[in-house]
Amino acid sequence: REVICYESPRPPAGIHRVVFVLFQQMARGSVDVAPLLRHNFCTRNFAVDHGLGAPVAAAFFTCQPEGGTGGRRLVLRPPRTT
Repeated sequence: REVICYESPRPPAGIHRVVFVLFQQMARGSVDVAPLLRHNFCTRNFAVDHGLGAPVAAAFFTCQPEGGTGGRRLVLRPPRTT
């Protein structure tokens, strides 16, 4: 069941990260996020506002417009263990 429709990335100039974060809901509920509010979306505030805990999974990719000339490069480091 689709909860929020997928919007393909349409990045302006440069390299941009697109992040997918999965939370487990402890109870049924609905979420209404207007597409215009997705720009600079704050995942932390969303989780707090909807009573969600820590993410259970996440994935991301970088993208740039076709014909882009690059820009900053993202350097990935392994997660810290405590």
